[in-house]
Amino acid sequence: MYIKTQTFLVLGISRSGLSAAKYLLGNGAKALFFYEEAAGEKIEKAKEEIISLGGKETGKDDVEETLGVTDVLVISPGVAINHPVAVAARNKGVKIMGELELAYRAFIPPVIAVTGTNGKTTTVTVINDLLKAAGYSSQAVGNIGIPFTEKIGSGKDTVFVTEVSSFQLESVSSFTPHISCVLNISPDHLERHYSMENYVFLKKRIFMNQRESEYAILNFDDPTVRGFFTEVKAKVSWVSVKEKVDGAYFSDGYLCYGEEKVISADDLPIGGEHNVYDMLFSIAAAKLMGVKTSDIAETLKNFKGVPFRMQTVAVKDGVTYVNDSKSTNTASAINAIKSVKGEKILILGGSEKGETYDKLFGTVKENAVKRVVLTGKSARNMLYSADKAGVEDVTVVPDFDTAIKVAKLLAQDGDTVLFSPACASFDRFSGFVERGNRFNEIVGVSP
Repeated sequence: MYIKTQTFLVLGISRSGLSAAKYLLGNGAKALFFYEEAAGEKIEKAKEEIISLGGKETGKDDVEETLGVTDVLVISPGVAINHPVAVAARNKGVKIMGELELAYRAFIPPVIAVTGTNGKTTTVTVINDLLKAAGYSSQAVGNIGIPFTEKIGSGKDTVFVTEVSSFQLESVSSFTPHISCVLNISPDHLERHYSMENYVFLKKRIFMNQRESEYAILNFDDPTVRGFFTEVKAKVSWVSVKEKVDGAYFSDGYLCYGEEKVISADDLPIGGEHNVYDMLFSIAAAKLMGVKTSDIAETLKNFKGVPFRMQTVAVKDGVTYVNDSKSTNTASAINAIKSVKGEKILILGGSEKGETYDKLFGTVKENAVKRVVLTGKSARNMLYSADKAGVEDVTVVPDFDTAIKVAKLLAQDGDTVLFSPACASFDRFSGFVERGNRFNEIVGVSP
C-alpha cells in the first residue's frame, strides 16, 4: 500500500480513528474522509482537528458515494466489523483494515514488483527513471543485480522498484507489492521448475498477498497472463498493443493511458514491439504512482536502453554489432530477431534451460537471417531444430570466441551481427554480463 496514491475513509474518530486520520494526512494521503455517528465535545474536537489537516467529513446520506472513490476503509476498534458502512465497503470491493494493521503496513516500504519471462530489467529501469524524474526517492533492486537488503536503509519514503524472478518467488510468504506487473509468460527455467505449470504457478505468487488497496498490471495480449485476472484480488490495470484497454495501450502510433496520448512510438529511442510493451507497463505503473504525463514523455524520449539488452555496441566497416547477451530464452531471441531490420548474422547458443528450439528456427527462416553461427552445449539440439525448419545456412563452432570471429568474417557492408544466444551462459561464463563483455572485447569495443 502506498499512502500517497490512496483515498481513505476512517470509520469512527475516537482515539484510534483520530490517530489514524492524523497519520494518513501527515504522510500525504491522496484524500481522507471520515464518518462518525457519535456526538459530544470530544468528537467535535476530533472533527475540527481532522478538517484542519485537510480531511473531509462524510454524512450518512453521502457515505455510499464516498465509498465509490475509497481505496481503504480504516475501521476503529470500537466499530463492529459488521457495521453497515463496513458491509457496504466490502460489497464494493474496498480494502478494510484496522488501525493496528495500518500501523503495521507503515513499516513496509512501497514496492513496485515486476516479473515475467522477458523485459523485466528494461521495465524496472524505466519505471525507476520515471519516478526519479518526477522527484521520488526510488531504488531499482532485486534480480536486476542489486539485492533488496542492500538498499533497505534508504529511507521510509523510498519506492523500491523490484525485479522479481521465478527463483525468488519460490520462497516468498508475506511479500506484498503496492503494484505488481506481470509482463509475459513463455517457457523458461524448466530445468529447475520441471514443468510449465509449475513455472506459471510461481509467477502468480507475485500478487498472492495483494488486496483491494493494491494494483496488478497484467498483459491483456498474453493469454496466460490475462487468465490471472480471476485470481487477482488487487485492482487490475491492463496493457495491450492490440486493442484499447482500461490501462495503457498502443493506438494509431501512440502509447496511450486512459484517454491520453502519452508519447509517439516514433519518439522512443529504442524500437521493437517488445520494447513498446515494456514502455506501456512503465507508463501504467508511473501513472498509478501519480507521475505527470509530460514528465513520463520527456523521460521516455531520453531512455537509451540497458546494457546487454539489444545494445548496439559498434558499427565497423558498415556492419552493425548488437549485443543481446541478456537473451537467455527463445522468446527473447525471437523478439530480437524480429526487431532487427535487414540481413543479419545470428549467433546462438549456451547452456540449456529445458526449452525446444523449433519455434526459434521458424522465426529464423522468416526473418532475413543470412547465416546462423551455433556454439555452446545447446548447439546439437539447435542444429536438429534448424534442420527440421529447413534452415541450411548454419555453422557450428567449438567455442564462443570463434563464433564471434566467424560472424565478423561472414558479415558484409549493411549487415547486422546479432548476438542473441537464447540460452543461459553458465556453460562457459559466470553470467550474461561476463558473456556480454567478452562479446564486446572480441568485436573490439573499448571498455
